[in-house]
Amino acid sequence: MWGRSRDEQPHAGEPVPPIAESVPAGGFLIPYLIMLIAEGMPLLYLELAVGQRMRQGSIGAWKMISPYLCGVGVASVVVSFFLSMYYNVINAWAFWYLFHSFQDPLPWATCPLNSNRTGYEEECERTSSTQYFWYRQTLNISPSLEASGSVQWEQALCLTLAWLVVYLCILRGTASTGKVVYVTASLPYCVLIIYLIRGLTLHGAVNGLFYMFTPKLEQLLNPKAWISAATQIFFSLGLGFGSLIAFASYNEPSNNCERHAIIVSLINSTTSIFASIVTFSIYGFKATFNYESCINKVILLLLNAFDLEEGSLTADNLSEKKDYLMATYPQEYAQLAPQIKNCSLEAELDTAVQGTGLAFIVYSEAIKNMEVPQLYSVLYFFMLLMLGIGSMLGNTAAILTPLTDSRAIGARFPKEVISGVVCFINCVIGLIFTMEAGNYWFDIFNDYAATLSLLLIVLVETIAVCYIYGIRRFEKDLYTMIGRKPNWYWKIMWAFVSPLLIISLFIFYLTDYILTGTLQYQAWDATQGQLVTKDYPGYALAVIGLLVAASTMCIPLGALMTFIRKRLKRERVSTVA
Repeated sequence: MWGRSRDEQPHAGEPVPPIAESVPAGGFLIPYLIMLIAEGMPLLYLELAVGQRMRQGSIGAWKMISPYLCGVGVASVVVSFFLSMYYNVINAWAFWYLFHSFQDPLPWATCPLNSNRTGYEEECERTSSTQYFWYRQTLNISPSLEASGSVQWEQALCLTLAWLVVYLCILRGTASTGKVVYVTASLPYCVLIIYLIRGLTLHGAVNGLFYMFTPKLEQLLNPKAWISAATQIFFSLGLGFGSLIAFASYNEPSNNCERHAIIVSLINSTTSIFASIVTFSIYGFKATFNYESCINKVILLLLNAFDLEEGSLTADNLSEKKDYLMATYPQEYAQLAPQIKNCSLEAELDTAVQGTGLAFIVYSEAIKNMEVPQLYSVLYFFMLLMLGIGSMLGNTAAILTPLTDSRAIGARFPKEVISGVVCFINCVIGLIFTMEAGNYWFDIFNDYAATLSLLLIVLVETIAVCYIYGIRRFEKDLYTMIGRKPNWYWKIMWAFVSPLLIISLFIFYLTDYILTGTLQYQAWDATQGQLVTKDYPGYALAVIGLLVAASTMCIPLGALMTFIRKRLKRERVSTVA
């Protein structure tokens, strides 16, 4: 009844901390914590229990619950495969920045000289040195998705290195992967502590922390905040990817998965909030630095234009002096007005960047203004690399475990060959993201390959356990494993609250995209030195549709194929009889 025995027994059931798409802040904290209690913790417990009970990867586990649910596991594997295709590109970028972190000065600290060496590159002067290094020297980004460009060999080499590291970590199977995960999950804490100490001592750090903990209640009425919170929980805990079930299938049958789920959820969320404190202290420093630089430029401009006495203008009296100069010298001030920027600390803090922008632009800009920037740059990108590799190990385990469980594949090929083929295929496909238009394809995969699919997968999982397998039967299984039945909290969340919340999020998600109309993306305009909004071309919309359909359609197709197979089998039996 427990399924086949496992040869390896790694420390399983512990999700890998991914690089967060966003960090909890302001009004986002409330949806985040509610989603943790109503979705994250119960669903983590459910997946760990299913994997530990069925002793199979995602495909085999759901097939044991019901043959008609084989498509759920396949959908999880497809989503994990899509994630592997693009996610390791982040590690390639981390390698790229890490290698450049040993230069003095840092290559993103100042704009490079033009070809005539008579000034700075025009594109860099229109934007900032950190954005120029990211968009031009790292990505060499094209002006639109249609302009594909060629593969950037430096990024391709970094991507190959990233996949080589992942392959070496998973080479000896899931047991060694579990040990590597402990290293990749532990080392970033040391770096975060160092950054916390440094971040809290930075000028303006308190502004970032105040911004983080200031409630923005209007966000509670925005469905996107709840979708973002759910997505953050799903990604950070690894829900729906199949990696939790894969790792938990190696646990001892008597492992207390309930306690494990609670501890991991709390540690994961505490880590997210802890990382947010670090992030917003540094973000506050960056915003304050930019705000004060803006103020100083305005002061210098006014001092020179109106021949004012040095020291007569300060940040405190700037607003009053501007009103005075406007009233006294209206014509002169009107001519100067286009050059006078409206400096605002609140505006600087509100221009929060998420995802890759947060990881590679905001932090880079803050690091370049620190003392000994090379040290903090090496520490930061090493931490980012450890987190990224840890995420990839958990994700590849979700792909490899069902493959090695399969008799058709696992019995014919050794694990090293299966792992190598999976890594090689993903690496080759990943070269798409190293092209000049690769970042736009990265955004497509990042936005559409997993979110909607994960909502559907987790919804089917909860319904399957509670209403197909049966909540009472599941209770008995848990009693057999951990010696006690789940209390009312778990049962209410599994049977009612979690499914209703997921359905609501599913509706909000679809409604938002229907009301939005044509899907759009942010393209880099080198002539303006900023991002501009463009509509996705038709073939990109087709790819988005295929990404969503490829995983979600596995569930009904799996059920349909099982039904047809059983029907044909019954007909053959009746014919023979």
